[in-house]
Amino acid sequence: MAKLYFRYGAMGSSKTANILMVRYNYLEKGLNPLLIKPGIDVRDGQNIVKSRMGLDAPCELFENFRKLSKEKISEYHAILVDEAQFLSAEDVDYLTEIVDELGKPVLCYGLKTDFTGHLFEGSKRLLELADVIEEVPTVCWCGKRAHFNARFDEEGNVLHHGEQVVMGANEQYTSLCRKHYKEGKIRP
Repeated sequence: MAKLYFRYGAMGSSKTANILMVRYNYLEKGLNPLLIKPGIDVRDGQNIVKSRMGLDAPCELFENFRKLSKEKISEYHAILVDEAQFLSAEDVDYLTEIVDELGKPVLCYGLKTDFTGHLFEGSKRLLELADVIEEVPTVCWCGKRAHFNARFDEEGNVLHHGEQVVMGANEQYTSLCRKHYKEGKIRP
């Protein structure tokens, strides 16, 4: 039975490396997965998913995926969605149709919360609808579980206000435990 999966983690938890390994496992078994991401994520190029470890693979944009016929989608053995936090609630509802009507597993990877500790719209809907919810763990600089995505400025000050989505990586985000997030301490 197909399921909708939501695998979430803080920044730097290897979510993208994980989804690329899942894709490889499908391919290695002679199966045909479709890797997709929202069009807002153009950090590494428009039609590529790339991890910080250097792994990468071609992908489709979610916007183009939505234009595919369900007959075409049926040709894939699994749908793999990176950066799922950027999906709309309506997009997540559509993914449930892929699972329920077509019997295809859909594996979504993304952040659960933004830099203020609030849920992204796509993540909220995934938490409401996913059959399986799993955390991809990572640690703070202190060694404790990190689950906050701290955005910081040039001086290293943790920011708590601003636009929800600012694309970036290690140069302006780090994952922290709750204590160090609240203290605004991005390093010892």
